[in-house]
Amino acid sequence: MNRTLLRFFGIKFNPFDPDLPVEALYVPAPVDAFCRRIEMSLLDGGFAMVTGEPGCGKSAVLRLLAHRFSAQRDVLVATIDHPQSKPLDFYRELGDRFGVLLTMSNRWGGFKALRARWADHIAACHFRPILIIDEAQQMIDAVFAELRILSSKDFDSQSLLSVVFAGDSRLTDRFRHPDMVPLGTRIRRRLVVDYASRDEMLACLAHVLEAAGNSALLSKELQSTLVDHAAGNYRVMMNTADELLTAAFERQKPVLDDKLFLEVFATAPRKASARRR
Repeated sequence: MNRTLLRFFGIKFNPFDPDLPVEALYVPAPVDAFCRRIEMSLLDGGFAMVTGEPGCGKSAVLRLLAHRFSAQRDVLVATIDHPQSKPLDFYRELGDRFGVLLTMSNRWGGFKALRARWADHIAACHFRPILIIDEAQQMIDAVFAELRILSSKDFDSQSLLSVVFAGDSRLTDRFRHPDMVPLGTRIRRRLVVDYASRDEMLACLAHVLEAAGNSALLSKELQSTLVDHAAGNYRVMMNTADELLTAAFERQKPVLDDKLFLEVFATAPRKASARRR
């Protein structure tokens, strides 16, 4: 962000930016409890799932998990960036993430090499490696099945990997399909990220403003207005506040208030109406 803007508002970072420092993320109690349950299961591995509608905080949960895991000694964390891959490309990405050289003409060899890598890691530090997959509703059935078999050992009595899926409500529907039930029944930890309550939204604003270094950046009235207009969606609230922050800087207003909200958003319909005429 523009340093002049940061100095003008007396903030260390933009509190409404999607790329907030992990330490500045608001952590509701259910999210904190879920993260602690996942941490406790690192010795055993297995599958976990985070679901919810867009903008309700799934990505923040994954960032928190990755940060907490990476801060622990000897914990190996990997993420999948292209969940739409077919099995061969999925193997390529797994090999890249876990530092295993795979020959794509020999998938059986890749299967053994990945499992050996994970087994060696478990023997050395007793923690399962962790794989985080966002937008998992985009994965194809063959990759889900491959991952289930790849990560299990001794007739499914042991797990070589901890896997966290995240996706919207379509992911839950996917696991209800008969072909996906074998994996769906193996998901041991679940978190449904629902639309936030009014109190949670207000607490989120207060938290990020304090973390950014200026709790008075938004008037109390504007905070209520933002929450009421966002209808429980964190992303909508933050995007609206970010637009107001830019507008306030243009007007050289050090505090964002309801008057600014009306100036920025209440004029848009009138302009559109004038264009139609």
